[in-house]
Amino acid sequence: MAELRDPSLKPLQTTRRTAVGLILGAPMLAACSGVQQTLTSQFGQQPPDAAQPQQQAQAVGNGRVKVGLVLPLSAPGNAGVAATSMKNAAEMALAEFNNPDIQLLVKDDTGNPQGAQFATQQALDEGAEIILGPLFAQSVPAAASLTRQRNISMIAFSTDSSVAGRGVYLLSFLPESDVNRIIGYAASAGKRSYAALLPENAYGSVVEAAFKQVVSSKGGRVAAFEKYGADRAGAARTIAQALTGADALLLADDGDALAGVADALTAAGADLRRLQLLGTGLWDNPRVFATPALQGGLYAAPDPAGFRNFSGRYRTRYGQDPVRTATLAYDAVALVAALARTQGNKRFSGEVLTNPSGFAGIDGLFRFRPDGTNERGLAVMKVAAGGAQAVAGSPKSFGA
Repeated sequence: MAELRDPSLKPLQTTRRTAVGLILGAPMLAACSGVQQTLTSQFGQQPPDAAQPQQQAQAVGNGRVKVGLVLPLSAPGNAGVAATSMKNAAEMALAEFNNPDIQLLVKDDTGNPQGAQFATQQALDEGAEIILGPLFAQSVPAAASLTRQRNISMIAFSTDSSVAGRGVYLLSFLPESDVNRIIGYAASAGKRSYAALLPENAYGSVVEAAFKQVVSSKGGRVAAFEKYGADRAGAARTIAQALTGADALLLADDGDALAGVADALTAAGADLRRLQLLGTGLWDNPRVFATPALQGGLYAAPDPAGFRNFSGRYRTRYGQDPVRTATLAYDAVALVAALARTQGNKRFSGEVLTNPSGFAGIDGLFRFRPDGTNERGLAVMKVAAGGAQAVAGSPKSFGA
């Protein structure tokens, strides 16, 4: 039996065939849902090099099972801010778990591959049985070269699925999951002909591949497809002429960029009200909700209730708001604590981590695939002037 609880929840039971229950928290507290993947585009890139002093390593907790937590704590800018928030969330998970047998070995990788390799080596030499992190894509292979030598699993936080693989599992918000969910939902609603206008960057390339694959798998067709760089207007004019053959349009950008794309399409003569607009979790942004042309658009994202609850508890504990990705570190620590309690000597093996029933975390259901990527049980949200409205909830279990 596994249990993970706070004082307001009854213990959650599990077997190997059912999802391990991770804490969803006490009564819901009011808070902004935040922007999904605030640093999404950055997790596939390295922060700028800077001579930063490495933060001193520390151990949190007194458990027998040692877990390495590798984050860019001293990296400049948003990277360091995100890392600190994730570290706080990891410590919060330990505090809210019922007597965890875990000791977190917190290591600063300074935001680069060399630092990640050094930090991982330190954690392994101190007895870490699993590594949580790193955050950046380029740091993951450097750290994984050490964990694989020792047959030790890694749960990394990068959004770049190309760095996943044997023994390296990504607990992050992967754009592939968003695309699969939103196209799947649109197909179930009778949409068959799809168009997409995507940014010419790494995120757009991942979305493109997933879009074309899932449209085909659902028996649909791609009626039009374009990508844009700095010149959104040119791509918007090109695709606007081809939209008469489509009944849904996928846009995958965030904030001001997405509003600019919508404006460019409208200026090019596209009738966006005739189309069902579709998006990814990056749409979870106040700027999107305030854009008239995007009203009624649908996007896939975690149910915001989980983050609102988590965010309230985090503010009570730390006096500030968490970054959106702090839940990743919370869920990673909660997961290893639950597995340490219930799964014996095989607790962090690939067999246990890839349990097809998955696990339930702050952001809903998730499971690791054998290739190291993940699948999430996402909600479908509708853009409205007052914020997001759920039109389809998160699944409570994964299908066979």
